[in-house]
Amino acid sequence: MNTTFKDEKLKDQIHKWAAEFLQRESSGASLITVTNVLIGKEAREATVLFTVLPESKQEAALEFARRQLTDFREYMNEKVKTGRMPYFHFDIDRGEKHRQRIDEIITTK
Repeated sequence: MNTTFKDEKLKDQIHKWAAEFLQRESSGASLITVTNVLIGKEAREATVLFTVLPESKQEAALEFARRQLTDFREYMNEKVKTGRMPYFHFDIDRGEKHRQRIDEIITTK
């Protein structure tokens, strides 16, 4: 996928503000860490990927984040000046979870 400088800048801003928003709005029952942002074609959609500790709180954190989508969009409209704000999604960064598991297996041998 060919990304433009504008897409990269938007990705960085979404990453920064999503991390701040989730930290501010969460109850503190778990640690939510934004790990990546995927920008769709023509920046119409953006998926914020994150990990959760403890892992047992992962599904609750995902449900929480998805309930906050409307508020997050309003928050982003205040923070980022762009022609058109993408439609946002939140999801668990399963690739990061797999990487962590591989690291765990390697270091225990």
